Amino acid sequence: MEKSYKKILITIKEYIVIALGLLLYTSGWVIFLIPNNLVGGGVSGISALLLYSFGIPISISFFVINLVLLAIALKVLGKGFGIKTVYAIVVASLFFEIIPKIILPEFIQEVGVANGKLLASLIGGVCSGAGIAITFTQGGSTGGTDIIALMINKYRSISPGKIILSIDIVIIAMSFFIPMEDNSLGHRLATVMYGYVLTFVVGYSIDLVLSGTKQSMQIFVFSKEYDKIADAVMKQVGRGVTVIDGEGWYTKTNGKILLVIVRKTEVNMFYKIVKEIDSNAFMSVGSVMGVYGQGFDQMKK
Repeated sequence: MEKSYKKILITIKEYIVIALGLLLYTSGWVIFLIPNNLVGGGVSGISALLLYSFGIPISISFFVINLVLLAIALKVLGKGFGIKTVYAIVVASLFFEIIPKIILPEFIQEVGVANGKLLASLIGGVCSGAGIAITFTQGGSTGGTDIIALMINKYRSISPGKIILSIDIVIIAMSFFIPMEDNSLGHRLATVMYGYVLTFVVGYSIDLVLSGTKQSMQIFVFSKEYDKIADAVMKQVGRGVTVIDGEGWYTKTNGKILLVIVRKTEVNMFYKIVKEIDSNAFMSVGSVMGVYGQGFDQMKK
């Protein structure tokens, strides 16, 4: 009963953190990017183009496009991920609809527009990237290219920030050919360049918050429930587990030690598993310089 109660609290906390990340993400767009007619990558960038060109509300286009992408990704990322991402898409769409009505236009003008497009690109990019990364840490996604990034990251050791950056470069380049209010060559080129600055900042912010997705952690777990933890880690995290025989020198009793190596982005999920099974488990966690082999990096000549 107590474990079920704790599990519910942990789940509620995850969804609250995802909502906070989405609030930061959408605020970056609503306050800094959209008022300056800036174009980023991903579904948000496409939605912004649709808004500037055809007046389609970003909340509607963001919701519809993401649902289509999500339907494709459900089988790859699992139902658990899908539920959180559906939640994230709905919440983000609501924020895109609600925030512009709450924040005073004078505030947006003074903070987001008056300081120029370059500063807006930088601040908006940091807010957007940090919001995406916070959502990632709880197993969710803001949708769009984030879903694609996590699908690729599941099978390849490529940071989500770099994947998103590559996809977004192509999307932003396409903005050059989209009709906008000012169709002059200078305005088109400036829009594309600001978009690239924005996308670089977003990608860098994601990796910075996640502290480098290629960084790996080596974890030793001392627990009487070692078998349950090992099974859960293999099923839920998808990482191998090594069981080592050990002896406590003080107690003179034999025990089992689990050795697991995971990506840094998987550590939170690992903590959650151990805490649910044995909250009294003893763990030693350390960073490793490099991990080579199946599921990690490949050795190069």
